[in-house]
Amino acid sequence: MSQARLRAVGWARSLPLSCDTKTARDWARERLRSLDWTADAPQTVEAVLLTVSELVTNAHFHAHSSAQLVLTWDRRCLHVAVHDSSPQLPRRRPPDEDSTGGRGLVLVDALADSWEAHACPYGKTVVACFRPPAAASVREKRAS
Repeated sequence: MSQARLRAVGWARSLPLSCDTKTARDWARERLRSLDWTADAPQTVEAVLLTVSELVTNAHFHAHSSAQLVLTWDRRCLHVAVHDSSPQLPRRRPPDEDSTGGRGLVLVDALADSWEAHACPYGKTVVACFRPPAAASVREKRAS
């Protein structure tokens, strides 16, 4: 069955603390290729990959936790979800000009169409949503 007929498709990957963010980005890029976003919307792909990097980094650095990365495409939005073991929800803080950190959620807020964080059993999940690029939307409508 082709993906055009599916109502939703998803992928999951566990990323231990020993795993770097390049591994997460490379894995996410391969999933985006299967949606043809790498050809149709390279800017959106780069926004998704930067968001993956930020969320996985936050899980590893702030939560001191492995990260569970889940990408879900429901034909309306690509959901990028990262779960970690810390119950503390992220909060945006004003970037300090002298600090090398503190800009992750500001970037996610600027790149994603929307994002939210949820407390859940054994930690939290941060989800960013990316709407499909225009060319992919047109192709999806024709295939339906």
